[in-house]
Amino acid sequence: MAASRRKIDEILLRVPYVALACSLALVLAGESVDIPHEPWWVIGLAAAVTVAWQLWWVTLHPQWEHDERKMLVFFGGLVVGIYLLIWCSPLFGFYAWSGYLLTTHGLRSWRPMAAGSLVAVAGAISQLGGFAVLTDRSTWPIFAVVLAINVSVATVMIWVTGRTHRQAERRARIIDELAVANAKLAEALKENAGLHAQLLAQAREAGVLDERQRMAGEIHDVLAQGLTGIVTQLEAADAAATRPADWQRHLGNAKRLARDSLTEARRSVQALRPQTLDANALPEAIGDLVTDWARVHEVVAELITTGTPRPLVPEIETTLLRTAQEALANVARHADAGRVALTLSYMEDVVTLDVRDDGDGFDPSLPAVLNDQGGYGLSAMRERLARIAGSLEVESEPGSGTALSACVPAIAA
Repeated sequence: MAASRRKIDEILLRVPYVALACSLALVLAGESVDIPHEPWWVIGLAAAVTVAWQLWWVTLHPQWEHDERKMLVFFGGLVVGIYLLIWCSPLFGFYAWSGYLLTTHGLRSWRPMAAGSLVAVAGAISQLGGFAVLTDRSTWPIFAVVLAINVSVATVMIWVTGRTHRQAERRARIIDELAVANAKLAEALKENAGLHAQLLAQAREAGVLDERQRMAGEIHDVLAQGLTGIVTQLEAADAAATRPADWQRHLGNAKRLARDSLTEARRSVQALRPQTLDANALPEAIGDLVTDWARVHEVVAELITTGTPRPLVPEIETTLLRTAQEALANVARHADAGRVALTLSYMEDVVTLDVRDDGDGFDPSLPAVLNDQGGYGLSAMRERLARIAGSLEVESEPGSGTALSACVPAIAA
């Protein structure tokens, strides 16, 4: 756009030279019809001075267009040259017309209109035959009409040209601003590409860490609990060696725990839901878990469901089931309880799982002791619940049992 505008301006600035050459040709041709003019040496001198003036101020120094004071000096000299040439011959009015093209060259505000009016006066004088028209008062009305026409035409031309130039400058500024904005955008995109690569690396690392945590939780919730149950049943079978019925029951429990643990371990590796949740809704899955746990450990246990059960997203149901498993495993390992009660509550925005026992209890303010007998249960439950924006609250006192409450968002499947 800017290059095209400069090309047009260069062409327009050549027009006065062409117009002056054509005017000289008309003066030469005017001799055959006796159109009066000054001696040729005067015409040649006036034309040479005018050409040199424009050549010096505009053609050879185009940067002066941005200095309005210099352009005022240039246009003042140009007007003098136009009037001098018209004084030499009215046929130079054709050259005077080209002065309109230069009125907006470096002039701002009201000055182009004033410059155009000076050119219009020169044009009117040439159109009426030269300066002799000003000496005859009878021709003044005609001169006034011709001058008004020239001034009107000049005003319209200059206004249109100025408006076109202003729009072109505005477009050029917008294009420059867009170029700067595009450069900034390209830089921002380059920076964003680096950030994106960094985020991908961080996401990859976070995914690896999350998968490690998931597998650690699954190993603890499935394999560790299963192996603990198997060891407990085998130890009970050894103790009941003299009682064939009890020995057979404990051995059967150990076999069943081994098979179930193997099945759940395979599903954990494949990141599948627990098998019980594929066949049953969450309340039924937890109910079956409580029934089996109570039978194996010979502890009274029950599940109470409140609210209207509804399907939740698989991650939430799996987390609640694993939390119930870990809570019951903790009761079996540490509480020495005679009764356990679980409450699954469906509310509008959340679902809670409360587990209460009447066992030995403990002091929650004390740090967990990590050893071969456990100590990972509560932290594993908290981490699992935190991954789905859930929370875990524990209340307990030595000798007064334990109550824990898991709360998760009720996001429907």
